[in-house]
Amino acid sequence: MPGPFERLTIADVARLPRPGSVVPARAEFTPDGRGITYLFSEEGNLVRSLWHYDIATGERRVLAGPPPSSTSESSLSREEELRRERARLRELGVTDYQFAPEANPPVLLVPGPSGLSLSIGYAPLAACSGTDDANDPQLSRDGTHVAFVRDGDLYVLPVAGGAPRRLTADAEDGLTNGLAEFIAQEELDRDHGFWWSPDGRSLAYIRADSRHIPSYPIVHQGKGEVDIEYHRYPFSGQPNAVLELGMVDVASGVTSWMDLGPDPDIYIARAGWRPDGVLTAQILSRDQKTLRLIAFERSNGQPRLILEERGEPWLNLSNDARFLKTGELLWSSERDGFRHLYLYDAGGREVQQLTAGEWVVTHVVGVDEARRLVYFVGTKESVLQRQVYCASLDGGESTQVTSGEGVHGAVLSPGGDWLIDSHSSTRAAARIVLRDAAGTERAVLFEQPEATSEALGLRPPEFVTLQADDGALLYGAIYRPPNLEPAKRYPVVISVYGGPHVQRVLDDWSLTADLRAQFLAQEGFVVFKLDNRGGFNRGLAFEAALAGRMGTVEVADQLAGVRYLASLSYADTGRTGIYGWSYGGYMTCMALMKAPGVFMAGVAGAPVTDWDGYDTGYTERYMGTPQSNPEGYFESSVLNHVRDLAGRLLIVHGMVDENVHFRHTARLVRALAEAGKDYDLLIFPEERHMPRSQSDLEYEERRIVQYFRDHL
Repeated sequence: MPGPFERLTIADVARLPRPGSVVPARAEFTPDGRGITYLFSEEGNLVRSLWHYDIATGERRVLAGPPPSSTSESSLSREEELRRERARLRELGVTDYQFAPEANPPVLLVPGPSGLSLSIGYAPLAACSGTDDANDPQLSRDGTHVAFVRDGDLYVLPVAGGAPRRLTADAEDGLTNGLAEFIAQEELDRDHGFWWSPDGRSLAYIRADSRHIPSYPIVHQGKGEVDIEYHRYPFSGQPNAVLELGMVDVASGVTSWMDLGPDPDIYIARAGWRPDGVLTAQILSRDQKTLRLIAFERSNGQPRLILEERGEPWLNLSNDARFLKTGELLWSSERDGFRHLYLYDAGGREVQQLTAGEWVVTHVVGVDEARRLVYFVGTKESVLQRQVYCASLDGGESTQVTSGEGVHGAVLSPGGDWLIDSHSSTRAAARIVLRDAAGTERAVLFEQPEATSEALGLRPPEFVTLQADDGALLYGAIYRPPNLEPAKRYPVVISVYGGPHVQRVLDDWSLTADLRAQFLAQEGFVVFKLDNRGGFNRGLAFEAALAGRMGTVEVADQLAGVRYLASLSYADTGRTGIYGWSYGGYMTCMALMKAPGVFMAGVAGAPVTDWDGYDTGYTERYMGTPQSNPEGYFESSVLNHVRDLAGRLLIVHGMVDENVHFRHTARLVRALAEAGKDYDLLIFPEERHMPRSQSDLEYEERRIVQYFRDHL
């Protein structure tokens, strides 16, 4: 942890991890509920170990230290590199672990770059031979077997010893068994492609066929050797992977296939097993307006509809569904405009709505079935806050379990007796405590009194509210320059994301630890963040304001933010700049081109420049297809507005970005040249969607700050 920042430097801004962000991660209760495990770096860097905390004694010890091969990204395989990129993972060392939930003695699995390691009864980890390049390893519930994917096929390994056995054998380029396909990982929040049955005798898995999708080449231009990687990337309006859902018998290796219905052009949004051993799946239509929850007959794979959701203009997915041992189903839905919880009986009939109001349940923490209680996180008190609540499955008012302003997250113990509560605010970094089920604090698991805004010399942003053109309430955060001079007006820099499914303005430490914003404020800029219409956790209507017309209401709301700043005595909105990454890079371009008299300079990182060049799962959810919405795609394309560019534009892009391809910037550069518009370009030949190397990070930060110094 750094000491107080008397004055931030570019090196401080680029350095990872951020101040106050080295905290226990992936905290979970051990299966017996007596201990807590978590990932943590005692040295305060990105290299983590696996720790164990004994609830009764308070003793802490390391269960697994970082394997030497895991402490640098340079030694990772291409598959692991891409997995980390999709997961936005920067941490090293032990980055994942799992316990078999019903094993006695406990069985612990720790994957690493060189293969899998296992521990039985907390004995020292032992390497599993034959598990090199194992992807997505998962223990059976009883801990007797571990399954994984290698080279596109599904394998199973006895924990007691022996060689891995292949269960599928038809993988090839573009055809995988048991892997989450690109759209599932990147856009549907589904990381797994197979699931153990409760009795450990079967594995459900997805067979994804992308062979008909043309390979998109990404050339590594910054290396001494020729290196080309190929991706089956489904562009908006083009074919998706064809998915099948199978059930393989572990003993025989025989697969039976489930009937997914007559339409092959679907997403398998979720899959898993009920406690009674019935396989289920959530099937999402290609247009993402219909979601069917299906149960499959084990004997013949025939589907039975449990429930169906229809929504306009789209359905947002969640991970809230819980099948209870009683046969009941806990479900969340935005059917009334805000995500809330519902209870269904075993026959799929709605019993009652458990939560309601103009606020959202952000996610379910867990269910205490014995006491018939569900714990969840929500925005009931304020959209800027997150608190943990408890509601009865039998109905009634929910009860707030946590307190203290800021953002709370929680983990529920297997028996429902304990909660791990992680809490931060703009004034203090995360503090993690153990609470009983009533919310009373029982032990401090982690705290960092030196990581407060005051102790570090960082200034929390000021929260403000303003109105959009349609009267919607918008929330913003202002970073003011220190020691404002009464007669002086300071240039403005807008920090923007602007896209759906994201909320940036909330009472969380990450806002204070945004050292780029802090540094710009220190350098004499007024920095402003605004959650425009289209953002998340404000209800479906607020998010859906951009449906079919990206780059419209978002820009209008950012302009409303500039008008608000113009009313402040210290903000000189005649000198306004803007920057953002990914959707924020797109927004930077659109703001410069649609409001050229307002924004004087912008830095666009990895911008989407035409939505026909982005993927199906994300783009079609919000825009439909290029065939169904040609006018919307035309108007939302940066390429069709370059003629109106008047300010200075710096485009930043990694050339091996497999998410927003460098092609987006190449098309923009060509359009700018054809329109006779000047631009500046900063490329990183061997970076993906976000720079990772320390030298590239520092160079990028220096260029961004200098750009605003030069042009504002």
